[in-house]
Amino acid sequence: MIIGIVVALPEELGTLTSKNIEKGRCVFISDKVLVAYSGAGPANAQTAAELLVSRGATRLISWGCAAALDTSLKPGDLTLADSLIDANQIRMDIASGWHSHARDILSTHATVHTGCLAESHQIVSSGKDKKQLHAQTGAIVLDMESVAIAKIARQHTLPFLAIRAIVDPVNMNLPRAINRSLNDQGDVVLSKLLIFLALHPLELPGLIKLGLHFNAAKNKLKLVAQQLDIISSFGQSSIIAQSLHE
Repeated sequence: MIIGIVVALPEELGTLTSKNIEKGRCVFISDKVLVAYSGAGPANAQTAAELLVSRGATRLISWGCAAALDTSLKPGDLTLADSLIDANQIRMDIASGWHSHARDILSTHATVHTGCLAESHQIVSSGKDKKQLHAQTGAIVLDMESVAIAKIARQHTLPFLAIRAIVDPVNMNLPRAINRSLNDQGDVVLSKLLIFLALHPLELPGLIKLGLHFNAAKNKLKLVAQQLDIISSFGQSSIIAQSLHE
């Protein structure tokens, strides 16, 4: 039984392994854990999930950081979604025996926040927009990749988890430098970032604050990564019986 994990960013990849994985490729980081570095966004995540399945993954995990939509969530908080809502407002229930097993394991090491995860096809920068999404969907957390990965899991009748740590709280407006520094693939281009900062030095404090939040999220993911072997030990027959396809 192989767990396939999709990560969108190199910093998220670093919470799982020190191995160098090229974007769009996947590598075994242990006998039973196969990791794909997808790049940001749902299209990249879908491609990476399909790659993992083609390489033998029998369970899929969406792994990384997320934005909070609920005011109770702080940077570094751990979320384990029990349902998803896509950009077209279609809901998916992902509760399963494996989800319960993972929640029980992780709750012995950290507070686990469960609830709905919403999909966005682009970065949601403003606190106002995040609050509006919460009001519309009831979701507590937001990312760009989990729903796309879950849809591939459902297509192949595979169990799925979305393990995400909070970076930006709902009331935080992301620095404009983030959106201004992205390329067409959703990656931050350092040269663009530095030029924007040179022209807008008042953005620097916001970036430093975001960096501290990002470190809190990465530290929580590293803690969770230590439990992956136990999480993967859940019996295959129980997982299939309670899989997404039910």
